[in-house]
Amino acid sequence: MNQSFSRRQFLEASAIAGAGLALPKSLLASKKKSVLIFTKSSGFEHEVVKTSAGHPSILEQAVKTLGEQHGFDVTATKDGHVFDSPDLRKNAAVLFFTTGDLTQAGTDGNPPMSPAGKQALLDAVRAGLGFIGVHAAADTFHTEPDPKDLSNRYIAHGENSDPYLRMLGGEFIIHGSTPRLQAANLIVKDAKFPGLEGVTSPVSFTEEWYSLKDFAPDLHVILALDTQGMKGEPYQRAPYPATWARMHGKGRVFYTAIGDRPENWSNPFFLNLLDGGIRWSIRDAKASLDHNLVQATPGYAEIPPKSPAKG
Repeated sequence: MNQSFSRRQFLEASAIAGAGLALPKSLLASKKKSVLIFTKSSGFEHEVVKTSAGHPSILEQAVKTLGEQHGFDVTATKDGHVFDSPDLRKNAAVLFFTTGDLTQAGTDGNPPMSPAGKQALLDAVRAGLGFIGVHAAADTFHTEPDPKDLSNRYIAHGENSDPYLRMLGGEFIIHGSTPRLQAANLIVKDAKFPGLEGVTSPVSFTEEWYSLKDFAPDLHVILALDTQGMKGEPYQRAPYPATWARMHGKGRVFYTAIGDRPENWSNPFFLNLLDGGIRWSIRDAKASLDHNLVQATPGYAEIPPKSPAKG
């Protein structure tokens, strides 16, 4: 009797195993990786992150389309409480398009991030959470004090920079105002980075260009902004990084200064670049990250002249 029972168990187990082997691969595949979009605006609120009547923002629609095309899930919020939740680490990466001190309600009035939530984010990235910063992510958590005359932004703070900015790899100083938008050349420094396949350098692109500083020494520069011929004090400097990648502990960090203009969220070059950065940050794509800051942009440390105060 015991022998018969054991044989029956064996046959049932074999049938179940055989059925399992016959299941479609899609049913056996692991759950999709998730990217969390965070677009709280404690400072200036950009057009591309605004929502109305329950409709998703331009940014959210574009990133969700990328997710549908490349197999990752996307959720979006402006509520800073999300960083106090243990569910944060269930995501493969977070994507920031934010402004100002996110621990303050600020411009959009959405719930701010707590100081503990900010630390939880930094700890999660160091432990392996991916981070994608787009455009105004560098206009976030400025090194204090950040007075209205912006004088502190024209100082290189290095290791004394805000820890968020050290994680990101750089800080926004200012952008041009006359003109605010202008065409400039992006010099491709890593044509093999995901999303740049087939791109020929330089790439002419029209944008609200951020002048940046306090670049992390371990940056892998992907795109540099060619400042030659650009108009305005913010660009009276040598070429500097405009898109980069770096490791922060175990976390993969990607940043691009592109993304201000709504029309650029349907531009194939930008979307392919962003998609490559996302896929790399969630470990669905590979890249070689040599520390090329000095070689790619030897004048990176130059600070542009401060615009005269308006009377």
